[in-house]
Amino acid sequence: MNSTPMAAEMVSVPKVRAELLISLLADGNTDLVVKVRQFQFRNIRPKAASEIEDISQTNRLLGHSKEDITKRVYRRVGEIVSPTK
Repeated sequence: MNSTPMAAEMVSVPKVRAELLISLLADGNTDLVVKVRQFQFRNIRPKAASEIEDISQTNRLLGHSKEDITKRVYRRVGEIVSPTK
């Protein structure tokens, strides 16, 4: 596993959001500005972590050094069970 720090490659959500809002306002797209302001980014990391089946790939995507953190904090996949009837 590559232990290279990923901080330089990580994206700052507040910075991207601010740049997007400035661009939309400059274009006069006020309807989309309202939608972007209402959108909440807090569930994107767990969603991405839960949708990728390979835990090591998810681990690399999130930049975690240990798979335990990814499993414990970000994976939100329930157990698949058979119907009772």
